[in-house]
Amino acid sequence: MRVAVIGAGAAGLCAVRHLIAKPKTFQVVGFEQGDRVGGTWIYTDKKGQDEYGLPIHSSMYKNLRTNLPKEVMAFPDFPFDKNLPSFVRHEDVLKYLEDYAEHFDLYPFIKFRTHVVQLLPKKCESKLSWEITYNTLSDVNKSQTDQFDAVIVCNGHYSVPIIPNIAGLDSFKGEIIHSHLYRDAETMRNKRVVCLGAGASGQDIAIEISSTAKMVFLSHNKSPLQSVLPTNIQQCPGIDRVEGKTVVLTSGEILDVDIILLCTGYHYSFPFLTEQCHLSVDKEERITPLYKHLIHTEFPSLCFIGLCKTICPFPQFNVQVQFFLASLDGSFTLPSKEEMDKDTEKDLELRLSQGLPLRHAHTMATRQWEYNNQLAKMANLEPIPPGVQVLYDMVHEKRVKNLPGYKKINYRMTGPESFETIEA
Repeated sequence: MRVAVIGAGAAGLCAVRHLIAKPKTFQVVGFEQGDRVGGTWIYTDKKGQDEYGLPIHSSMYKNLRTNLPKEVMAFPDFPFDKNLPSFVRHEDVLKYLEDYAEHFDLYPFIKFRTHVVQLLPKKCESKLSWEITYNTLSDVNKSQTDQFDAVIVCNGHYSVPIIPNIAGLDSFKGEIIHSHLYRDAETMRNKRVVCLGAGASGQDIAIEISSTAKMVFLSHNKSPLQSVLPTNIQQCPGIDRVEGKTVVLTSGEILDVDIILLCTGYHYSFPFLTEQCHLSVDKEERITPLYKHLIHTEFPSLCFIGLCKTICPFPQFNVQVQFFLASLDGSFTLPSKEEMDKDTEKDLELRLSQGLPLRHAHTMATRQWEYNNQLAKMANLEPIPPGVQVLYDMVHEKRVKNLPGYKKINYRMTGPESFETIEA
């Protein structure tokens, strides 16, 4: 069975690794637009477009450290270097992914500097195949096509910024920047900054820029953060409108600011999918029709790894990939399309009944553990060790109380269900 993998970040590398582990069952070709593995973990000072006129993919900033300890981040059978601290820099994660690719000898199966232009389902009698059109970046005018039995999409979802629709935003007299383009706190020196959004990126970037900015207003519509915060960070409600160089909050309060920093998230984007792929991404960022946030219910030989949000990513990718491959090689049989669609609607209805807005259709948080275990059980896979959840949950508790300081603590796994804390 010929399988294409689109993207060679963490999810794509995991897919290639498990495909080549079954050479009698699968043949694999990986497609990667860049010239190296790592995807979003590749830092660059560049913004906007690359030398080929394609959008810069990575949203990595210069001093980013992970907000999860390496002890829970790793693929289950490939630990990080034990000499690293628990909360590692982006360079360390990139090195980890490069080591992973080298250890499992993935490089021969990946076409680098290759841009996937189009993915098209082709039906011949009762058989479905996938036609991929692509070109090398050195010769974009010369396209090639190839046929595959299945496709795994791993193109990431941290590269196309969501710009909120705020009255007057276009006429702001200061600087507007999305976190996708943020690189360095030095650009905020002595500025009054309103940071819109208090998700993981908003929290981390607000803390970082507080070291150089005059004042940081962390603007959001969530319950107030319970963490200790630097003295020059002030939480405030969301933005109602922008007038000149002032920001009017939903409370009516007016802030005079130099910079509006949008930490407002990212769109899911699959520019290579044709209409015939019958995939819908609605205005609330819900993707349908996907079974378990993963497998296209009309075309179950097409899957998408890594769409879930607020997760422990690498271990989940590892389960998702193996779940899909087990469905392809006959290790287990997927339910019917009707049953899969019904399961998807049931999942959404449960979320809505619990008060979640539609835009959180793919958000996991505490749901991720049951989801991961469910996939593992259905496909008879090794589940993620329970200690990963225990440590993940404990770090989350420390994070919400102490955003500036929680990364100073180190951890060590002592067994599948246990860990120890190493105070700095």
